[in-house]
Amino acid sequence: MLRLLTIEFQKLRYSRSAKVLSIIYFGLFTLIALIASIKFNLFGAEIHIADQGIFNFPYIWHFNTYCAALLKIFLAIVIVSLISNEYSNRTLKQNLIDGLSKKEFILSKFYVVASFALISTVFIFLVSLILGLIFSDYTEFGIIFSDLEYLLAYFVKLLGFFSFCLFLGVLVKRSAFALGFLFVWWIFESIIIGVLRFLILKDAVTTEYISQFLPLESMANLVKQPLTRLNIIQSAANQLQTDVAFDYAVHWYQVIIVLGWTAIFIWGSLTLLKKRDL
Repeated sequence: MLRLLTIEFQKLRYSRSAKVLSIIYFGLFTLIALIASIKFNLFGAEIHIADQGIFNFPYIWHFNTYCAALLKIFLAIVIVSLISNEYSNRTLKQNLIDGLSKKEFILSKFYVVASFALISTVFIFLVSLILGLIFSDYTEFGIIFSDLEYLLAYFVKLLGFFSFCLFLGVLVKRSAFALGFLFVWWIFESIIIGVLRFLILKDAVTTEYISQFLPLESMANLVKQPLTRLNIIQSAANQLQTDVAFDYAVHWYQVIIVLGWTAIFIWGSLTLLKKRDL
């Protein structure tokens, strides 16, 4: 594994686009966190987003993993470009000539995918821990390290999403087309869910049960939106006598579904590569 990872990171080392996109991903999240922690005046009113409780433990684990997941497309571009460059630069054929098997080639890419997901998860953990220790109203040890399942869900979500991007890169070969296919697939899933919800089943509960097995939808379900958990939203809902009850939990079966799709994408990538004449 170490040998394969070394080979892949050597390639990334000389990829300017990979460096730029990675810096953008981690930089954007850090910038968003800094903006949220700064007090500023807007039309004479002092605004301090951190005062709304977004950095309180344990809520911060949910909020930050959700926000960071919205930026994952930048790392997805790196994954897709990594595959497309293998075809365009003919390094794939050269690696196979040098003795690397097709299985080892796909495994090396998967190790990169897992490394990106792990590095991102550790980064989010450290940033969230620092922000929480500075701004959280609750700093008891038991509270700080509760709800850490959102970090696990975030890692699995990235692992599944990047594996999907890896599969699309192998399938389409060109990064622009692969990313376009990803967008089209997202629209396709939205259409399926809409047709099930309003035309076929006409039942939200059954539609939600079926749609959780779709790849992108299953990944989205791992870290659901956290905004309605904010105290200000809950207070407003109570005043309006509106129920905003929502299932925010990370369920074990949702993790299993995404891991299942991850295995399918890696197996699909290897199958495509084995059948393709290089």
